[in-house]
Amino acid sequence: MAKTKQNKKSIKIGIVVNTTKGAGIEIVSLLIKKLKGKGFIFYITERVKEVKNKLTEKVSDKSFLVIDKLCKKSDMIISIGGDGTMLATGYQAQFYDKPVFGINVGKLGFLVEAEMSQLDLFIDEIKNGRYTIDERMIITAECIGHNVNTLYAINDFVIDKGAWPKMIELTIKVDGDYVTTFGADGLIIATPTGSTGYSVSTGGPIVNPKANVITLCPISPHSLNIRPLVLSSNQEITVTANSPYKDVHINCDGQRVFAFPPPITVKIKKSKKPFKLVHTSLNNYFKTLRNKLMWGIDLRNKKGNNGA
Repeated sequence: MAKTKQNKKSIKIGIVVNTTKGAGIEIVSLLIKKLKGKGFIFYITERVKEVKNKLTEKVSDKSFLVIDKLCKKSDMIISIGGDGTMLATGYQAQFYDKPVFGINVGKLGFLVEAEMSQLDLFIDEIKNGRYTIDERMIITAECIGHNVNTLYAINDFVIDKGAWPKMIELTIKVDGDYVTTFGADGLIIATPTGSTGYSVSTGGPIVNPKANVITLCPISPHSLNIRPLVLSSNQEITVTANSPYKDVHINCDGQRVFAFPPPITVKIKKSKKPFKLVHTSLNNYFKTLRNKLMWGIDLRNKKGNNGA
């Protein structure tokens, strides 16, 4: 549920940037200048220190912090990059209960809130407390019988065949009840936030982030009867993956990949902690659906009819 945030003191801003993106450093420089002008305190992820000479604004070495310390000291974190940067930042921020705002320098940027041209508007809205914080679902995975820490995903877990060219066998249980066993390339377990990612490309439904559900989307199942399944987020999902190959992969948000010898059993459920996403008046979910995924847009209509 969205919560209105009132600005009673100067907000400490943490800045995380994907330095491989061409415009990333340019935006950091511009952002620092504008934050200084508005009296904000800010910190910058330590990896930017390696390219400090490219910044057009002078920054003290004390302002560069490792990601954990940056999350701990900041009130809000700005992620500069694309959706991948946003997910990586959100993964770190959730451990410190800190909200994240995204500025897009990537391709699609479905999760991010603003473009570079909107920096002034964004800073004014944050300065004046005109923003909300949406709490997005995070899911966790426990790998039974393996000494691995709890896995986390904001978008999705993907259990797949890895380098094996053939299908793997997947068995699903929900709250201990047997559901089905089938052969496929893999399975996507997605949050509402992740429903517009890999999941939608496999025929999964688009789920509004306010919905309290988890979706299961098979990847290329060898059966016409296997379709995506929508479950309550209060339910525990158990997936057992088996393969004649040496390992099965579990992919977290397309960023953290783990290989396990089969069979591997994974228990997945809703995390107690949410991913906190900052929203301003610059954007809304349905506008993003129309403008970035072209959802509901009739391309035959030359006027666009996109409501933007």
